[in-house]
Order: sequence, then C-alpha cells, then structure tokens
Amino acid sequence: MNDHDVHAECLRLLRDGLPETAHAGLDDGQEFVPLCLDVDGDIAVVTFLRRQGDLTRSVPPFIEGWTFHRRDGEWLELGGAGGAAPDQPLARRSAAELGGHLLRYGTGKTVRNANRLLPWGAKWVSQARLWVASEVAALRVGSRLLKVPAHGHAVVVWGARRAPVVEALSEDGTVLGTLDLGPAIATPA
Repeated sequence: MNDHDVHAECLRLLRDGLPETAHAGLDDGQEFVPLCLDVDGDIAVVTFLRRQGDLTRSVPPFIEGWTFHRRDGEWLELGGAGGAAPDQPLARRSAAELGGHLLRYGTGKTVRNANRLLPWGAKWVSQARLWVASEVAALRVGSRLLKVPAHGHAVVVWGARRAPVVEALSEDGTVLGTLDLGPAIATPA
C-alpha cells in the first residue's frame, strides 16, 4: 500500500465512517485494518493497523494516525505518524491487564497553517492514540461522546492549545477513569 492508497482510504473513512464489522486481523494478504477515527469540527484523525513491506516476511505491524483539516469543504491531509503495534493488537484487554482504563500509546502533532508567511502563529492539530480497557463502552472528550470499537483502540483529535481530559465511561455512563492528554510533567525525585 503506497501513500496515495493510504490517503484515498482515509478520505473514504472520513466520508463513510468506519465499517460496522470488526476485522479479525491482517489475514489473507490484507495490508491494513481501519481502527478508529475522530472528527472535531474542521479537524480529524484516522488510524489503522498496517503491515509494512514484503507480506511474505514476518514484519510486525504498526499503528498509524493521519491528521486532516477541512478547508472549503475538502479534507486536506496534514501528516501522519505511526509506531509499533502491541502483541495481539486487536485483542481487547481488561483494566487490570492494561494497568488502568485508558493507556496512551501514541501521540502526534501537525501544523495546519503551514502556508503562513511569518514563523509565529502556528496552529496545530494534535492526536492521541489510546488503548481502552474492555470495561469501557465510550469516551467523553468535552461535549463529544466517542464509542469504543470492539478492539479497544481509540483516537482523540484536538486543535486547542490545551489538551483535553478524556473520561472513560461504562455502559451505564459511570465514569471509570480519566486521562489528561496534556504532556506528562516530571516531578523531581
């Protein structure tokens, strides 16, 4: 799968949404599995599990996230980044296995106004990729409610300077845990 194919698939997912059925994995020569997407106004992020390189070799898969900005009714790709996928990436884990209800395993940031004339005034689109425990049915990010897919991967996009706080909700709406997506601040020992 080349970058043109990735771009086309991301645009299709932004237009049509995620497929209703969950994939079992990267089987039968399949090069990628859509995982999740998040849209907040005129910004969005799409993530997927992807196999890189020669399909006959045993190369571990990775998870990519691509950010977009909607301008004049069209989604424009801003950039993307990825990282190694965990073992059995589509197997849902409990909070005890994850060490909590929400585990952040990837972040990214792309500039959305790169065509500005002066170096200051950059506007950013940020993303965080999360692994969500099996006890969690949905995530609340501000006023948005994001359903957690069966595999437990979720992604959050934001354009504000301050990162949002994500709440993990049970099936009945009880808050099971929270995660501030801002940078972790090291405390002196």
